[in-house]
Amino acid sequence: MNTNTVRLLPRSTPENQGISSQSIKRFIGSIQEKELELHSFMLVRHGHSVAEGWWKPYDSDKPHMLFSLSKSFTSTAIGLLVQEGRITLEDRVIGFFPENKPEDPSPNLSAMTIRDLLIMGTGHAQEPAIQSDNWVDDFFKQAVEHEPGTHFVYNSAATYMLSAILQKVTGITLLDYLQPRLFEPLGIQGAAWESCPQGINTGGWGLKLKTEDIAKFGQLYLQKGEWDGRRLIPEAWIEEATSKQISNGPADSSSDWTEGYGYQFWMCRHGAYRGDGAFGQFCIVFPEQDAVLAITSGLGDMQAVLNEVWEHLLPAMGADPLPADADAASSLAGTLQALKLDPPSEEALSPMEKDVSGIVYGLEENEEKLHSFSVRFEEDGGVMELTGEHGVSSIALGRSEWKSGTTKLIMMTDQAYAASMTWKADRTLQLTVRLTETPFYLTTECTFSEEGIHLAYWMNQSFEGKVVREMKGKARA
Repeated sequence: MNTNTVRLLPRSTPENQGISSQSIKRFIGSIQEKELELHSFMLVRHGHSVAEGWWKPYDSDKPHMLFSLSKSFTSTAIGLLVQEGRITLEDRVIGFFPENKPEDPSPNLSAMTIRDLLIMGTGHAQEPAIQSDNWVDDFFKQAVEHEPGTHFVYNSAATYMLSAILQKVTGITLLDYLQPRLFEPLGIQGAAWESCPQGINTGGWGLKLKTEDIAKFGQLYLQKGEWDGRRLIPEAWIEEATSKQISNGPADSSSDWTEGYGYQFWMCRHGAYRGDGAFGQFCIVFPEQDAVLAITSGLGDMQAVLNEVWEHLLPAMGADPLPADADAASSLAGTLQALKLDPPSEEALSPMEKDVSGIVYGLEENEEKLHSFSVRFEEDGGVMELTGEHGVSSIALGRSEWKSGTTKLIMMTDQAYAASMTWKADRTLQLTVRLTETPFYLTTECTFSEEGIHLAYWMNQSFEGKVVREMKGKARA
């Protein structure tokens, strides 16, 4: 068998798998009416993809940054390492790092096990801060106030430690370890994972996969670890990993964040469980309904999306196939094909264009370490060019439409983008740059005047909320 072949999930109609096309269309309609920014979704029922869509300029061929959904893949690797007999869940964390261990470790730190890392029950009162190039040292420097296993604190540093342990035991990275054991059997190609300065995959975040890859991972868990007649993950591990192992807060009937936590999986209401990541990256598994839902997004209110799932999709999953409904299926197909996120569109042109096109503005000192800014206007758009410490970055801009390319401007590594421009007023140009493999897009408002240029810019999402930054510049002679 060629393990490098990309294998897609089988396709089917919603009705054949016991879901009405109309219910899926209502889900999409409600998502869009409430302006919840999804980038993609794939609904799988009885092992078949019954509906899938990407909001242009996002598409099926591009991977998407998963943030903490990465944690569920890290947990899977630990389960495989246990199966191989190379670790146990009761192994003490400090035992793997004698060179990093504090001279006089506290009793709580000494008692901390791999299982405590998995369940976010390390005993920390707050997540250890990453402050140096040696993240293992940073983890061990944080006080452990509670007895391990008794106190839940969401802790990405704990997941990083799982990755560090795996690399210490195997001599290879988490990504390389999973490649033949998980990604190749599932037909997942092009997986990428960020690393720390020590060359250890970050574990708790940093994985990039395509939407269908997320769906296949969820389907593997739904199938209790079997894939194409081959066991990839022990069934007992899946049962443990996706069961409540620790309480994560008082029960709240309106929240899916207080149902308990497993081994890097969240318990959900309605008997489901999920891996998830910041800004709306989801792999939701519905054991009772034999279904999986994969979602990528760029939104702030993750509970709002889950509420839409419970309202529109969950009750629509019947036990038996439904009669064919050609009109509803055709209507849904049209809706899925038309999914898009429109670029901002106000005024296509401004008389300012002829006066400022190609002028290079030297920028005042700024935290982005940019030196100059210019826009060159063309009939169908323009080109924004910035220079800075990291060289020259050019971004093609559609005129109230998307133009695509790659840039290192925002994240210092090559990132796929779709960008557009529109005039908000005669003197104010709005630029939108979507990083189409991430949840993020950058909005920049450029106001031209006789004195020079004023730039105000912000990201759509961040862990600090909306932060508007500004910089000024003057035309160079």
